[in-house]
Amino acid sequence: MNLGSRPAALYEAARMYYDDGLTMESIASTLKVSRSTVSRMLREARAAGLVTITLRPPGAHRVEELRRRIASRYGVRVHVVATGPEDGERERLQVVVERGAALLDEMLEPGTTLGLAWGTTLAALLAAIRPRPVPGLRIVQLNGAINVEGSGLTYVSTVLARAANRWDAAVHQFPVPAFFDYAETREAMWRERSVQRVRETQHQTTLAVFSVGAFDAEVPSHLYTHNYLTPADLQSLRADGAVGDVCTVFLRADGSFRDITMNARGSGVSPDQLTRIPRRLLVASGSRKALPLRAALRAGVATDVVVDEITAASLLALR
Repeated sequence: MNLGSRPAALYEAARMYYDDGLTMESIASTLKVSRSTVSRMLREARAAGLVTITLRPPGAHRVEELRRRIASRYGVRVHVVATGPEDGERERLQVVVERGAALLDEMLEPGTTLGLAWGTTLAALLAAIRPRPVPGLRIVQLNGAINVEGSGLTYVSTVLARAANRWDAAVHQFPVPAFFDYAETREAMWRERSVQRVRETQHQTTLAVFSVGAFDAEVPSHLYTHNYLTPADLQSLRADGAVGDVCTVFLRADGSFRDITMNARGSGVSPDQLTRIPRRLLVASGSRKALPLRAALRAGVATDVVVDEITAASLLALR
C-alpha cells in the first residue's frame, strides 16, 4: 500500500468498499494488506468523517414526494409523518402531534405571543410538548369555548393551564361563547373593554397553532361532539356549503368563509386575521380531515403544516 498519506489510504479503502462494492478480501488483495487491516481502515474512515452513512426508512421516498407536492401546490412548509397501514386513527394522531410538538418547541422564542385554538388535536399536542420555561411567553386563546351547558369553559381552562405549566407562561383567556345566539350580541360583547383587551392580545400574536375540524372526523372533533352546534346550526352549515372549520370559523371547500351565516355568530379569529400572524402552524391527522384541510390551505391560514402520510395522500387525491 503506497497512497502517500494515511487519510488518502483510508479514503481509498472506503471508496472501494462503499462506492465500488468490493469485498474486504478484494480490497485487502489490492492494497496488499490483511482483511483485518481493511476492517480497521473502514472504521477509522468513518471516525475521521471521510464516510457519512445515511439511513432512509422504508417509504421515505413516498413521504418526501407527498411533502414536495403539497408544498408546491399550497406554498407552505410541510412535514409529512410516516405511518404504517396497520396504524389506527389514534396512533396516527399521536405521531402527528409528537412531530407538531417538537416543531412548535423549535418555533418558540422568548417574548413570543402564542395564539392557541382549542380542540382535540391541540389538547393532544400540548400533552406531548417538552416542558421548559420560555421567558416572556404569553398565551392567548384564539376562540371562545363556552357552550350552552357552560362546560366548554372548564375544558379550555384545563387545556390552557397545561400549556402555561409546560412553558411557565402567562395566559390570556377569552371567556366568551364559541357561538353567540345572536350576531348582535357578539357585536355588543366586542365593545366591552375586558374583551377588547383580549382581542388586542390576539392581534399581537406572533405564532399561532391550530388544527382543522371536520364534521365526521375519525377521531371526533371536540366542537362537533360537545353540544356546541344544534341540529338547526348543522342544517344551516350544510346549506351554506361548509366543509369544516379553523378556529371555529367555518370554511367552504374553496376556502371562502365570509358569507357563511354561522360565522356572524362565532368568536374565533377569522382566516384573514390569521394570515396577519407571522408563523402559523397547522397540525392535522385523519383522512376525513383532508377536505377541510384543503379549504384551510386555500384560505392561506397556515405557513407550516404537520400531517400524516395517509391524510397527505387523501389531500392530494381531492379533485
